Amino acid sequence: MRINPTRMELLRTKKRTQLAKKGHKLLKDKRDGLMREFLKIVRDAKSLRAQVDELLHASLKHFMVAQASMLPEAVAIVREMQPYAISLAVSEKTMLGVTVPQFEVSLETSDEHIGVWETSRELDIALVSFQKLLPLLLQLATVEKTAELLAKEIEITRRRVNALEYVLLPQLQQVTKYIRMKLDEQERAAIMTVMAVKRNIQAER
Repeated sequence: MRINPTRMELLRTKKRTQLAKKGHKLLKDKRDGLMREFLKIVRDAKSLRAQVDELLHASLKHFMVAQASMLPEAVAIVREMQPYAISLAVSEKTMLGVTVPQFEVSLETSDEHIGVWETSRELDIALVSFQKLLPLLLQLATVEKTAELLAKEIEITRRRVNALEYVLLPQLQQVTKYIRMKLDEQERAAIMTVMAVKRNIQAER
């Protein structure tokens, strides 16, 4: 580094050091906050995943039993029908500077209805289970995507913290030390010069 060892440069370096320390503290606080949110979301995702797996297993079980107990023609008719109209709303929110998605789903009954004579009780149970499952799946997708985005932001913030802590701040400290050393040398040289001039003046007298 080319450094001009002057008092102005020393002041500029001190200001840069103060800013770097402030930025380092802010980034560390952000990283710690992100980590707390990330761990909470991971716990939520684990619990939600267990609910989804359990409900999905039960829904598929009822559906398979219903399919086995119904006539093939009835199964074909049911597969083609759309008894519900699904609408999905996507929005965003900011969490510690990270933009994360939000999904909201709503189910409305359509004009198509499944005839009671064509289906079994197991199919009705399966349909109710799938109704409960869809919002949970979207909630799980939201949570897992949020965890992914937070993990990326944590890594970026961690690298910035390390760059400040292990690269920039030590460099600025070395620069400050070097400038002070040079200024001290210049001050000693100036004092020696003044003393030499005084001795010469006194010798001439």
